[in-house]
Amino acid sequence: MSQSLAQIYLHIIFSTKDRYPWLKTKVLQRDVHAYISATLNNMDCPCLITGGVADHVHTLCRLGRQTTIANLVRDIKKASSSMLHDRDKLLRDFHWQKGYGAFSISPAHVDPLKKYILNQEEHHRKETFQEEFMRLLKKYGMEYDERYVWD
Repeated sequence: MSQSLAQIYLHIIFSTKDRYPWLKTKVLQRDVHAYISATLNNMDCPCLITGGVADHVHTLCRLGRQTTIANLVRDIKKASSSMLHDRDKLLRDFHWQKGYGAFSISPAHVDPLKKYILNQEEHHRKETFQEEFMRLLKKYGMEYDERYVWD
């Protein structure tokens, strides 16, 4: 085959350092989500949606053929942190957590996941980020050591 083709959907989740609610306002959330989406698009990893709440982000994208997951997450965290640091001196101490979760998504689950990401604020009235993340790790059968999940 002379052409390389791939369609791998990724659900990526990461939080602010120590889950501190840095992204308190809707405007700030909207802007950082848009920045992450644009960064993904510029990396040839088309973003379908990015959303979240004050202490964490969910994004759904297609993984580009030349991109590793680790480099993708590193680059979107670096770019969005830089944008936030430049935006306001009160955000100079902003940091994302070191780790992340990345889950492959079936094309059949793309639309339900987009709805889930859109409804993060409502969802987190019932479940904390920590509860949500642990539930997802179990749902996807991920092996983990909880001592190293949170930073």
